[in-house]
Amino acid sequence: MFMNMKTILLLMLAIAYTVADEEDTESEIVEIPEKPTGMTSILDDCDPEMIGFELITGNVFSAPANVLDSIPGTLMLTDCLETCQGNDSCQSVNYETGLCVLFNSNADMLPGALTRSQFPVFTIYAQKSCLGIKPCERAWCIDRVQNHKLSGYTKNKHQVSSRQECLELCLGENEFACRSANYNNATGDCELSNMDRITLAGTNAFQAADGIDYIENNCVDEPTKLCEFKKLNGRILKTVDSVYQDVGSVEECRELCLNSPYRCHSYDYGDTGEMVCRLSHHSRATLTDIQDPYLEVPEASTYELSSCYNVSIDCRSGDMVARIQTNKLFDGKIYAKGSPNSCVRDVNNSLEFELNMAYDNLECNVRKNGLGRYINDVVIQHHDKIVTSSDLGLAVTCQYDLTNKSVTNEVDLGVKGDITPALSEEVTVDSPNVAMKITDRNGGDVMPSAEVGDPLALRFEIIDKNSPYEIFVRELVAMDGVDSSEIVLIDSDGCPTDHFIMGPIYKSVQSGKILLSHFDAFKFPSSEVVQFRALVTPCMPTCEPVQCDQEESTGDLRSVMSYGKRRRRRSTDAQDDLLLVQSIQIKDKFGFERDNKSALLNEAVFLPNEAGVCINMAGLVVACAVFLAAQMTLIAAWTFVWQKRRSSSKLSGCDNMSVTMSIPPSAMNSSRSDSLCKLYDSGYSHPRRF
Repeated sequence: MFMNMKTILLLMLAIAYTVADEEDTESEIVEIPEKPTGMTSILDDCDPEMIGFELITGNVFSAPANVLDSIPGTLMLTDCLETCQGNDSCQSVNYETGLCVLFNSNADMLPGALTRSQFPVFTIYAQKSCLGIKPCERAWCIDRVQNHKLSGYTKNKHQVSSRQECLELCLGENEFACRSANYNNATGDCELSNMDRITLAGTNAFQAADGIDYIENNCVDEPTKLCEFKKLNGRILKTVDSVYQDVGSVEECRELCLNSPYRCHSYDYGDTGEMVCRLSHHSRATLTDIQDPYLEVPEASTYELSSCYNVSIDCRSGDMVARIQTNKLFDGKIYAKGSPNSCVRDVNNSLEFELNMAYDNLECNVRKNGLGRYINDVVIQHHDKIVTSSDLGLAVTCQYDLTNKSVTNEVDLGVKGDITPALSEEVTVDSPNVAMKITDRNGGDVMPSAEVGDPLALRFEIIDKNSPYEIFVRELVAMDGVDSSEIVLIDSDGCPTDHFIMGPIYKSVQSGKILLSHFDAFKFPSSEVVQFRALVTPCMPTCEPVQCDQEESTGDLRSVMSYGKRRRRRSTDAQDDLLLVQSIQIKDKFGFERDNKSALLNEAVFLPNEAGVCINMAGLVVACAVFLAAQMTLIAAWTFVWQKRRSSSKLSGCDNMSVTMSIPPSAMNSSRSDSLCKLYDSGYSHPRRF
């Protein structure tokens, strides 16, 4: 198998360190007591289906006298564990990428032999156990972290006699999905939780705690249907669980991760060798207790699992219910695409949520597409007010077989589609010498429209290049003109409120009279137009920046300078604040397809009239047709009666008529009585005939 020089060096480093570590600790373990008798017989008598492995990352088991075998070139943790499981004498293993060492003892038998891995590498220690609960079919069932706990999410608490009894309680829990447990070695307290380090990623719930073992259930089911990975640039893991070669693309590597025999949370591709794919069950959320677990390589990248969703559709007699399951606590909303305010469900820190859409509820916009087929578009939105590139669009369908009343359902998770951007830009500048523009990321080309997630920048510029002033920005707000929704991007102090949405304001390298702030395009659910408003204050000769705290991807805070600043006092050279307004049309990328023509042909369309009452257009057309037909019938009947009466009037009606009128003498002729007869016969004096 082909491996480039970088991979060989990494493997040599790992193997050399392991050998050196065992040699360095040999003198320390000479006086460790021999393993107690009887432990081997327990595993010998254990049903193979009841054997499971417990992993401790960042620890190495140092017992050279108890080494059964050393297998260099092992690129799969699963191969190392299978080798141990097939060896009746094997009690535990040390694994680094490229090396597997088997032992006939373990850390419970020789507690002093298990120590922290030394920098610059880290080892994975795995211990074989005979469990009282049948483990899952995954490569291992438990991850353990010593002297740590998950704080604040205890669902159930027990008093037990051992760590194994605690982990068995978690594996066998039926009332809820037990994802982790805290075991206090001193008191025997066993705290079970429905959360783990992955579901609580980004929080401070995982904490150091002396004497407590954190136990994580690797057998818990995670959503895998719709997953998003985020790119972590410049670093790759030093130790991984699996190394695959001859992998054709990064997409194939991603699929290997999603279908691995363990809960894979990160992968890298092509960084340690051509067509080499490396997988790991670790991510930054699970490596907080490890010293420098990443190798810094500027051109390399690690793809970390950000979020996964399972979507199911419950097709019922009068409605459809979209049920969502996620692997991380979700705090946002789910709503029908066309009705973000009326057909919506707010979700507050939950792993499971749903949206009910009744077929007869016009606000939810469920559309009929053929006989027994109903469709709708659903958006999962992470932010409370705006649509970002992290959000998902789902096309959900319920199909009813009206013959035998059986129900099937399907979910179309495609989010791609042709977008035809429309030009829509409006600029209102109160001061003639300052402008705000929405540009590309470099601050160059003006962007009249964009798609959610596109890299953009806000550019503030003094038009007059010879102006003696500079500017600073504060109270930058994004607004939606439809329902007056708004979010504050730069606060009154001039600092970003959420650096994931809008970054700090900095001076352009081109000129001190130009300020830029980077952001990824976003939109509000109810409109495609996002309006930015900002207060800009000129200052002379220069503006002082403000110091802001920004959270790094690692969770650490760093100080950044932003040229937005609170207006503190007025001076002789201070200028009035300028209100700048800029709009941009931003389309989402969900790609929902709509057939408006077929909808108009096959379905009744309901439009609101001026009084706010819904009018059925199809019913209105039918009513008008009936009304016209009735009028035509009345006209035909009246015409028939009129013809008969006219004939009768010519014979006798006009000879007996007596009319008194005042007319000129010249008009007294024989045609007078004929004209009056025609006027009378035409119905002039009887308008109610109609």
